[in-house]
Amino acid sequence: MNKLYIGNVSAEASEEDFETIFEQWKIPHSGPFLVKTGYAFVDCPDEKAAMKAIDVLSGKVELHGKVLEVEHSVPKRQRSCKLQIRNIPPHMQWEVLDGMLAQYGAVQSCEQVNTDTETAVVNVRYATKDQARLAMEKLNGSMMENSTLKVSYIPDETATPEGPPAGGRRGFNARGPPRSGSPGLGARPKVQSDIPLRMLVPTQFVGAIIGKEGATIRNITKQTHSKIDIHRKENAGAAEKPITIHSTPDGCSNACKTIMDIMQKEALDTKFTEEIPLKILAHNSFVGRLIGKEGRNLKKIEQETGTKITISPLQDLTLYNPERTITVKGSIEACAKAEEEVMKKIRESYESDMAAMNLQSNLIPGLNLNALGLFPTTAPGMGPSMSSITPPGAHGGSSSFGCSPYGGEGPFWAPMLSASSQSLAGHPESETVHLFIPALAVGAIIGKQGQHIKQLSHFAGASIKIAPAEGMDAKQRMVIIVGPPEAQFKAQCRIFGKLKEENFFGPKEEVKLEAHIKVPAFAAGRVIGKGGKTVNELQNLTCAEVVVPRDQTPDENDQVIVKISGHFFACQLAQRKIQEILAQVRRQQQQQQQQQLKPTSGPQAPMPRRK
Repeated sequence: MNKLYIGNVSAEASEEDFETIFEQWKIPHSGPFLVKTGYAFVDCPDEKAAMKAIDVLSGKVELHGKVLEVEHSVPKRQRSCKLQIRNIPPHMQWEVLDGMLAQYGAVQSCEQVNTDTETAVVNVRYATKDQARLAMEKLNGSMMENSTLKVSYIPDETATPEGPPAGGRRGFNARGPPRSGSPGLGARPKVQSDIPLRMLVPTQFVGAIIGKEGATIRNITKQTHSKIDIHRKENAGAAEKPITIHSTPDGCSNACKTIMDIMQKEALDTKFTEEIPLKILAHNSFVGRLIGKEGRNLKKIEQETGTKITISPLQDLTLYNPERTITVKGSIEACAKAEEEVMKKIRESYESDMAAMNLQSNLIPGLNLNALGLFPTTAPGMGPSMSSITPPGAHGGSSSFGCSPYGGEGPFWAPMLSASSQSLAGHPESETVHLFIPALAVGAIIGKQGQHIKQLSHFAGASIKIAPAEGMDAKQRMVIIVGPPEAQFKAQCRIFGKLKEENFFGPKEEVKLEAHIKVPAFAAGRVIGKGGKTVNELQNLTCAEVVVPRDQTPDENDQVIVKISGHFFACQLAQRKIQEILAQVRRQQQQQQQQQLKPTSGPQAPMPRRK
């Protein structure tokens, strides 16, 4: 990350000119300047020196009538998912920055870089190179509060080292030799953050797929530009073993077909007479959308590919395995076509969920999704274990929505149970939320013989009950959820996801529900704020609709209702913010009571009892 590219260089510029500039600004460099027509290169001894050169010189120093542009030298063929954004106004709030970055794709990490400049610098990693390129195109040179943003690629130090791509380079593509640790677009692609292909293969064929001393699997990996993990040690004695393939969609499909060809040949050689279907593993949260309303999506794939496709029942899911098995029967060519269509649908579901999450995820005050065990976390480069299995506690048969399956390095969120959601004694306060769902969805939430709602209640650690219908024609039913903040998040997330999975909302329709929480009547004004200021700010921040109905008559507990409407993350953030306000009110009340109870000199009249 210490090699610099200097652009917009005058034809008159010489190596001595750059030596003078770097000496004048006291920027060390560890090698000679390589000056070409219109640009130049130089190595710095460390990252600090490189950052200083970028901050001090880029867009600020003129040489022979041209203002120099200085950035990290990253060859076009080696540009990764990582960007550096400079010249950010120092007072900009993280929420605003996160929201801006999320417009161009799934942000996996965003870290501030320490510099000596007044403006801020961040390193951003996107989920894909296309997203990073779009952000680069849109943000570089754009204005933000009178500051011009400067965006450049930075090498991905975590990527697998690649050799130089074949062929010559021209013009600005030729930015120095290949850098160790940078992915090469022309060579084997780095492990994708995208969703991998997972297969089940009969155990007796694993040896043939690996080959003598691993020769066959190495050949598949090389030919298909993929990373393949065969999980041999899992499920000892099982008839089938899982295989995880990380690559581009085409790479995954090519590897899948090659593995099917090897199994077919091995079956002939060993006189194995049973049919060998293609078995694809997919997280349960995507299966509903793969099947489609009334099974239309699956039927279409069957008709177009000439295959027979079945999906394992929900009952086969376990606490530790939320994956369903998609069995495809047909010729190898037909199965290969079906795999492409099945995985295309699953990837679309994944991308939809990622987009929904990134709209709001960075706004929720610090929640560790991995710790909650809600979603699959197949981070690239994980060991040979079945990395897509959710942590213990995630029940099968439930789904996730607006979450981050299969791509784990999230931005993500520090502990959710902040002081705002803790009781004064230090333990999470139990909360009651009334969530309104379509009346027709009640059966799906309850499940056969109440199994789904029981699992959901156990998983979330919350009490979940469905209130009786208010009338024969009621279009909505109220779900009463009682539990601390973490339990609320888990329970509500699964309910939103179940409604999406069971197609109560269209494939491109966002799940939006209304939630009611009760607040003390005397605290309602604090939620509204002077002239509605607080509630307006709340709506702008969370993207949820927040309403405190006027002229409410407090209930027997002297409480009134606050209505929150929106998609899952918006609802959650609004609930947390309102609970923060209530926690603040409670703390102030307690402080007042403690002050009133403090003994004073001389006799004191007893305090009147609060009604």
